[in-house]
Amino acid sequence: MSGFKSDQPSRLSRRNFIIGTGTTAAAFALYAGEIARHEVDVVDRPISVKDLPSAFHGYRIVQISDIHLDEYTEPYFFEHIVNKVNSLAPDLVLLTGDFVTHGSITFIAGRHAAHRAAEIITKLTAPLRYAVLGNHDVAVDAAMVIHALSSRGTPVLVNQNVPIERNGARIWLCGLDDPGTSSPNLDLAVPAKPDGPVILMGHEPDYADTVMAHPRGPLVDLMLSGHSHGGQIRLPFLGPLVLPPMGMKYPEGHYRFNQMQLYVNRGIGTVGLPFRLNCPPEITVLTLNPA
Repeated sequence: MSGFKSDQPSRLSRRNFIIGTGTTAAAFALYAGEIARHEVDVVDRPISVKDLPSAFHGYRIVQISDIHLDEYTEPYFFEHIVNKVNSLAPDLVLLTGDFVTHGSITFIAGRHAAHRAAEIITKLTAPLRYAVLGNHDVAVDAAMVIHALSSRGTPVLVNQNVPIERNGARIWLCGLDDPGTSSPNLDLAVPAKPDGPVILMGHEPDYADTVMAHPRGPLVDLMLSGHSHGGQIRLPFLGPLVLPPMGMKYPEGHYRFNQMQLYVNRGIGTVGLPFRLNCPPEITVLTLNPA
């Protein structure tokens, strides 16, 4: 009997530990997967721009990125994001890539996901919107994603630029082919002699180093990127658990170099696992102000 009594507390402790661990894991999965993943953070970021024309003082740009429909971003959640963006009444919406996810599920359903994302984007009420591709878009089918977006009124800039005009003044919006998987060309994307400030969209933020080293780099006032998701899961004191290639040096937020500034949006969706922790999905409101 004495052996039986001495063994019983040990068995109960192991069982309680297993139950407790399982409960904790389930609670984490519920919080990170269903609650934190849907808690949208609207980030207001004033951007000071040198020689900004007076017509663009207070110009409001909303950036959203890394939608990753349908794995794991639900269409209803993306519709919620679009409604939230509309409530902010921006002048321009910029979408910085990864509308779909390259993986086993979207390998079959990628075409549907791209067209569904493009259809939801048509509900944006801002006067203008533009997009660039991300690495997942290219991996699924770049031409198909471009067609899905452009055929529904969302121009995709691939090593191209367009002037944004207002009251006789202009800024230049430029878009790169995906730096991580394709052939970005700054000579094509950035005009040689822009007659206004230059905003450059490029999916992978670490490409900013290449931009700054390029002869046309000094012409770029602001670069907008996504890709990193901010790490998705950020632990106290440790930071992000995993960051993707070309998203490790500048994982999130605002960076200032010499002439150029970089803003890295944490994105809407997730990849790998449908979890976020201390790293909420982000809508960024960039308000242009004179330097």
